[in-house]
Amino acid sequence: MSIEQVSANKMFGGKQLKFKHKSAVLSCEMIFSVYLPPNAKPGSKVPVIYWLSGLTCTDDNFVQKAGAQQYAADAGVAIVCPDTSPRGEDVPGDPNKAWDFGLGAGFYVNATQEPWAKNYQMYDYITKELPALLKDSDLPLDTDNCSIMGHSMGGHGALTIALKNPGKYRAVSAFSPISSPINCPWGEKALGNYIGSNKADWEQYDTCALVAKAQEKLHILVDQGQDDNFLVNQLKPELLQSACLQAKHPLTLRLHAGYDHSYFFIASFIADHIAHHADALWS
Repeated sequence: MSIEQVSANKMFGGKQLKFKHKSAVLSCEMIFSVYLPPNAKPGSKVPVIYWLSGLTCTDDNFVQKAGAQQYAADAGVAIVCPDTSPRGEDVPGDPNKAWDFGLGAGFYVNATQEPWAKNYQMYDYITKELPALLKDSDLPLDTDNCSIMGHSMGGHGALTIALKNPGKYRAVSAFSPISSPINCPWGEKALGNYIGSNKADWEQYDTCALVAKAQEKLHILVDQGQDDNFLVNQLKPELLQSACLQAKHPLTLRLHAGYDHSYFFIASFIADHIAHHADALWS
């Protein structure tokens, strides 16, 4: 499969690019964005940070609101931003038109239930198809030297993907992650529909369950706003903290008074996350 460039904008000496391609894994056309720092040139490949966005988002939210490119330019790292779900007229969404399931809410899992299984294979898309596309492209990316981060649903995605793939990612971090989807309404809805009613099957996509048996003790950085309106019912960072303490898994959990769930919060601390990843990618 080949990728087609949709747009290009110069930014902080580098390039903000958007691409589209036909996804064999998701059975639809997909969009993703790539920021290339100034040092990314033919014959000079740069490390890759994958960013996974949250519910209702596309690749544009992070690109346009997080302010990450200036820090990525200084650190000499690329940022790859995929979409959050399959898209298209033939892709099923929430039958009740709700925003927290279906289109824009792929949850970074491989669905096993109908009618979702045909398209909602976001785990394989993020871990297999997209990296392979990038590796085979002409983009100056060192796809074997990569890390992963995300926000909310994407924070859940980044943490679970890193934990399930020891040795694949050099660093992992999250903003306001859904810490334990088996213990919150968003997760119960998504996993129940995508994976089925057997809750034991959900644990393969639950950070707290995965931490308990992680083969690699990759340090986790999490930032969480204390004025986040989803904090108590959906995100539950205390469950992640407890799981990491019990498993002796390294975790830095930073709680920030007055900050909410928005990209204003992400923009306030994204420099720390880029530095966290760059340190690992360039070491």
